[in-house]
Amino acid sequence: MRAPFLWSLLFAGGLAAPQAASSTSSASASACTGNTANDRSTWCDYDLQTDWYTEVPDTGVTVEYWFEVTNTTVSPDGIERIGLAVNGSIPGPTIEANWGDTVASANYDEDIGPVMLSDWSHQTADELYTYAQTQGPPELNNALINGLNVYNNSGTITGSRWETTVTSGNSYRLRLVNTAIDMHFKFMIDNHTLTVIAMDFVPIEPYETEYLDINMGQRYDVIVSANQDEGDYWIRAIPQTACSANDNVDNIRAILRYDSSSTADPTTTAYSNMTNECVDEPYASLVPALAQNPTSLVETDSSDMPVTIGVLNNLFKWYISAKTMAVEWGNPTTLSVYGGKTDWTDNDHVVELATANEWVYFVIETAQGVPHPFHLHGNPPSRILLEHFDEMV
Repeated sequence: MRAPFLWSLLFAGGLAAPQAASSTSSASASACTGNTANDRSTWCDYDLQTDWYTEVPDTGVTVEYWFEVTNTTVSPDGIERIGLAVNGSIPGPTIEANWGDTVASANYDEDIGPVMLSDWSHQTADELYTYAQTQGPPELNNALINGLNVYNNSGTITGSRWETTVTSGNSYRLRLVNTAIDMHFKFMIDNHTLTVIAMDFVPIEPYETEYLDINMGQRYDVIVSANQDEGDYWIRAIPQTACSANDNVDNIRAILRYDSSSTADPTTTAYSNMTNECVDEPYASLVPALAQNPTSLVETDSSDMPVTIGVLNNLFKWYISAKTMAVEWGNPTTLSVYGGKTDWTDNDHVVELATANEWVYFVIETAQGVPHPFHLHGNPPSRILLEHFDEMV
């Protein structure tokens, strides 16, 4: 069991990030200079020091997307099952925001794009539902890197691995996303060092690491330089069994190749100086490239909202303030807000804020042995303190 710790966060009240009374924008619908391999810190008239809360690009272009979600038969590791496809594919189509999402705190030559890390079951969510409700998270069969992996099915290897090819001397940006439902990964590329440049879309001061801890729902951008001997190298997503269970722990891999014609399996080995644990990246390393200064705390009203795990009526649940939430699929909370609803019931479990666009302080304390993300949809938090709990704080 971990010792209790304190996590102080600031959130903006309301449904959007805090905005100034007015914001500026620069209309531009044509290509602009900046953001080259030699300088990724600029883009048009914007750079890393642009305050994205108050200045937002206006491209003059509106893009409309249509998504069709259908049941289909999928086999990302060679074992067939029913799955939900978005526009006919799993993962769904890539949406590329090609105006301004390339500003970075370090330079690189090419953007490989999203690299999705997912756990995977050969049973559907419906088939696992009763077990998850009564026993807690089930042990899943496999995990995928960008939607692919292999599986040893009673001695027969099925499926295939995701591969990417690099050119010696170039550097590449990977946008890592942990989409798992119950899997904390350590991510690495054998023999290569990762330069971490962003966390959850926020550019940070670059730092180097041999492997990266990435928990559920987290996103990290890293740069890898193709500076090793030409060959084939394993890309690894290693589940941390201290908090994650998986049937294929040692074989969740993809391949980095220096020669696109190669079909050989790599013979490289993983970094060995790892500890099997479920922790975040060192907080001292996560320094935003643009410092934000929250306002001073004025209101002193506070509410205790304990987060616990428990079993009620033989059902395994997470609770906030002794309540758990079952959202009506056809009547989501946000839709109710936009519809003008104000008469919330206790079962709605709504925390109302008196004033929009004001900072709210959250003090999050836990002694739980199970790590779990805490987030507020639609709001980027500012973490201001992490330490063992002290009433004086």
